[in-house]
This record gives sequence, C-alpha cells and structure tokens, in this order.
Amino acid sequence: MKPNRSLSQSAMFLFCIVVAAFAYFPSAQAQATSSRAATVLDSMPEAKKVQEVAISPDGARLAYITSGTITVANLSDDSKRMITLENKLPVREIAWSSDSKNLAFIADLESDTPSAQVWTAAIDGNAPVKRAELKGNVQTPRFSPDGSRLSVLFIENLPRVAGPLQPMTPLAGVIGESFYEQRISVIDLATNKLSQVTPKDVYVYEYDWTPDGTSWAATAAHGNGDANWWVAHLYRIDAQSGEMHDIYKPKWQIADPHVSPDGKNVALIEGLMSDAGLTGGEIQLIPLAGGAAKNLTPGISSSPSALTWTSADKILFTQNADGDSSIATVNIRGGAAEKLWSSEQMIGATSSAPVPGISVSRDGSVAGIVMQAANTPPEVWAGPTGKWKQITHINADVKPAWGERKKVHWMNGKTRIQGWLLFPKDYNASKSYPLVINVHGGPSWGFTSRWSPGLEGALSAMGYFVLSPNPRGSYGQGEAFTQGNVKDFGGGDYRDIMTGVDSLAKQFPIDKKRIGIRGHSYGGYMTMWAETQTNFAAAVAGAGLSDWLSYYGLNDIDEWMLPFFGASVYDDPAVYAKSDPMHFVKAVKTPTLILVGDRDGEVPMEQSVEWWHALQAMHVPSTLVVYANEGHMFIKPADARDYNLRTLEWFEQWFEHPPAAH
Repeated sequence: MKPNRSLSQSAMFLFCIVVAAFAYFPSAQAQATSSRAATVLDSMPEAKKVQEVAISPDGARLAYITSGTITVANLSDDSKRMITLENKLPVREIAWSSDSKNLAFIADLESDTPSAQVWTAAIDGNAPVKRAELKGNVQTPRFSPDGSRLSVLFIENLPRVAGPLQPMTPLAGVIGESFYEQRISVIDLATNKLSQVTPKDVYVYEYDWTPDGTSWAATAAHGNGDANWWVAHLYRIDAQSGEMHDIYKPKWQIADPHVSPDGKNVALIEGLMSDAGLTGGEIQLIPLAGGAAKNLTPGISSSPSALTWTSADKILFTQNADGDSSIATVNIRGGAAEKLWSSEQMIGATSSAPVPGISVSRDGSVAGIVMQAANTPPEVWAGPTGKWKQITHINADVKPAWGERKKVHWMNGKTRIQGWLLFPKDYNASKSYPLVINVHGGPSWGFTSRWSPGLEGALSAMGYFVLSPNPRGSYGQGEAFTQGNVKDFGGGDYRDIMTGVDSLAKQFPIDKKRIGIRGHSYGGYMTMWAETQTNFAAAVAGAGLSDWLSYYGLNDIDEWMLPFFGASVYDDPAVYAKSDPMHFVKAVKTPTLILVGDRDGEVPMEQSVEWWHALQAMHVPSTLVVYANEGHMFIKPADARDYNLRTLEWFEQWFEHPPAAH
C-alpha cells in the first residue's frame, strides 16, 4: 500500500499440470538463467535519477542532487557550482535559508543502523560546515526564519530506517507498546548544540516554522509512528518549550502543512489517503490559533498533492488531474481554483516522486521541477511556471526500449475511468497480443505518465499490452471518486478495471485467452480478489492481502483500515468478509505466483503463505517466493531484479501455454 524512504515517502483455467513450490531466499540471489525474460530485463535502459530539486526563495538559484552530489545553478547566467564533501558521503534533502544565502542538507553514514550528519553550506563558495553527527534517523532540515537555528526530525538510536515500508524488526521477548518517537530537534548554529524539543511520547510527521520563528505547525500523533500517521492531528508547537496545542482534529488524513506568510493560517491537504507520502485530497485552511477549518477546494475534480503559499492570501498547488500533472492557484478569500498549467508529463521535486510536486520561489514566480514521461527520462527544469528551461541533460542519450504509452478512458455505467495503455514494443495492429493488467498500490494513489524502465517496460518489451488503470479509489478525479471504494473493496474498483479490459479489447488486438493480472500491496490484494471473481491466464500477487481477519491481527498499521471500512474487523466483520479473497478462494483456477518479503509490516508474509497454502490444497498451479530481510518495499537490488524476473517468466510461461479451458 505505498512508496517513500520514511514517513518525512502501482484468470483463465485449471491446467492439467500443477506447478507448486515454496522458495525462501536466505540471501538476495537473482535467478541464474539465460531466459528471454532475463535478456529483456537486463536490456532495460538505466536513466540517472534526480534525487531532489530546490529553488531558492528569491528564485535566483536552483539546487539539485544527482548521484549524491549537490549542484547549485544560477538561473540568470547558467553557471553552476558543485557542493561536495571531502568524505564523499551521499547527500539528501536540501533546504534553503530564507535569505537564499545558505543551504542545509543531510549526509548518510555507512553504518549497520541509521546514522547521519547535518551540514550547511554558504553559496558564496566557502567550504560546507558539519553541524551535527547523529545516531538514528534524521530528515527534513529547516532553517528558522532568521537563519540562526536549524531544525530536523530526529529519531534517536533507531535500529532500522524509519517507516512501515522498511523491513520490520522481528518480534522477540515480551511484546509491549514500545516505540521510537520522531521529535523536532533544533541545532543552534552559533554553537552547533542540538536540543530535542517536542515531547518524548509524540511522533511528528511533518512541520513548518511560523514566520516569527517562535513555533511550528506540525502533524503529529501519540504512540507508534509507523501505525498512527492515519490519525494524526495538526498541532501548534512552541519552539522553545515544546508545548503542544491541538488545533485541528481532521476527519480524514492530513499532509503537507504550511504556515501563511502573515502567520495567521495553516494550509494543508486533507483526504482519504492510504499511505504517508501518497498525498491527495482537498486543501483546508485552519487558523493557527485554532478554529474551524475552511475547505478551499470543495468538490474539485482533481487531487491536490502539494502546496505552497505565494502571498498571505494565495496558495499555489500541484495536483493529479485525470492522470495528468497540473499546477493551479486558489485564493483563501474565495473563488474557484485557477489552473495555470497541465500536461501528461509527470512533474515532481524528485524523479521518484509518487505524486505531482514542485519547488517554488517565495513569490511563486519561479519554479524548479523534475520532468519526465513514459518515453522521456527525467531531467531538471526551472523558470516561470510553464515556461521552464531545461537545466540538465544527464539522460540525453537514454532511449526507451518499450512501446508507446497512451492515455485511455472508458465507462463503467455512468462512471468515467482513466488509465494508461502501454503498447507492445514493435506493435503491429495486424497481430494479436497478450495483456497484463497492472494494478497500483494504495488504493489512494494513481498511475501517471512517468519513465517506465522497470517491470512495465519489460512487459512491453516481451510483446505484451500493459493496462495500468486508475479505478475508483484512485487520485485524479476528485475526493468523491477517491472515496468511491469505502466499504466496497473489490466491488466498484474491480468492475472499473474489468470494464476497461472489455472496452480496450474491442479497440485493440488483445488476445482474450491470454490476459494476466499483477500488482503489489493493494495491487496484490486486487490480484487475489480478481482471481476469485474470474479466470485469467496467469496472476502475480506481490505482498497481497488474502484474509482480512488474520491481516487485522498481524499487520503493524491497522489504523489505515478504519477510514476505509468504518470499523474494526471485530466490530463489523461483515463489511470485511464481502471483500475477503479467502471467503471465495475455492473459485480460483488461475496459475498464481506469490512474492513477499519476510519482514513486511504493512502486509505481513503470512498473508501470502495463507493464500499459497489454499491454492496448493486445491491443486492450483502456484509458487510462493519469500525474500529474506525484505519489507514492503524491496531494498536489495538483487531481490528487486529477482522479483521482476520471476514475474516476467511467469507470464511468459502461461501466455505460451495458457490453461486449457475457460
């Protein structure tokens, strides 16, 4: 159900031969194979990544990170300067001082447990200055408005990288409610002394300084940080004492809080969000002193994903609009949002941004972005909104090795659905091709047009259509659409996907006997669910959810389910049961590959074992692969490659020899 580094971070028949295996990798080992799938996968082009872009408040310079190194570009004369550390440590998370004269950033140390250094650098050319070396997870540096202090989010002595996507620490001993809190900590830049300010029993997720430097607006929750992001409140926090004032209890999830330039209000995004970092919803305005929230974008037909103030009464924001990236503004005094720019190209503050984003100067006149599309690798751009000029050419020689990707629409009854159809490489309309349905995670997320070198591109290069749908529950069509699968997992969202298959099969040469489905997290759940409802040629379920009752008791983030189902599985088992794959497992005939990490806290390994065990009992062709020391997001390149390779080979096997009867 997601992707980001930390919380700071998309049926056909029984075959006569049963393929059954349980594979466990004690260490990451890619398959030793010379298969066609391996050749295709290894031929995928590698584009350099842009880790981050950050425009200076005055709009004169752009800082960006590539290959772990910071480059500062002067936008007026195109001159550039690189900021490097003598120890060559990789850096991340750039922050500008309000006077545009200094940068702060974090350098990660090589260590068995998270450790990092906090640095600042003046743009006048002086050498960077190390401000702190901290044992634990460090993120989100922010200069105080007067530049005298630097704040960070710090989890002291954390034994692993923060966030529920990461491999969880195995349980041992007496299990209780113990956790590591993420606190706002402040470094006095005159002395380099660090003070942890916020209370020990509170986990802070995001924060912003007030213009006078006396306090912060922050999203935070008591208790386990991995589990409680979904129930975070908005607080005003005293920057000296750490005293917290609860100023807003939201109905849904909240993200991206920003204090207005006059210090009177906080703007944030509130909506039904399945994961931290996958932001979408509507823009709310809350008085910093506390009071009723005002929805600035009620009924908007898009999904705002990031925002910034450009004056005391105007907000600029990015959004997913029908699968496109879009930039708009809204006035807090009233009136509809005004769209400034829109494109099928994906824009973000990083090349791996999960939702549209942008870095904007103080007045909003200049922006820095990473721009990419399905067949265009990421590059840095900067300038006035919509009139950007290209800053980098790091991927000028990188070309796609897959087919064309088109934006598509179809109707499920009266509901209009959007998705993306990737064509087979060397597509010939006179031929017939298999189709793989590619279901995104979340479910509150959405596919956009982004560079596709991984599994999608490889599937196209194998000669398959790939449909990446954005069914109800996704971003891009407004909050009502995102909430369309509340208490209805596997209902309308499943029908949205399958009507898309039917619609596209009438328009393109898709072989209906060779249709497969795959996905990870919510996509893994939907794969398991879909094969209980109809038959496919093949299915691949990554980190799938097979049994709501056992899942509720096993996972580390059960708070996420309450907004989607309205109650716990113990209080309303019926609403879960009707969406439960295990209740309908005897209908499954589809050959299924099941992939999961053994330390997954979001969708625990046992869910995959349970599904595999059921399919084995019914003699359904199935293979289970468990990856040692991996979480919900695979962090070892060899394991990620193995995951993709096995997926390609599974579809190749069953598309070449599809089950014998429908």
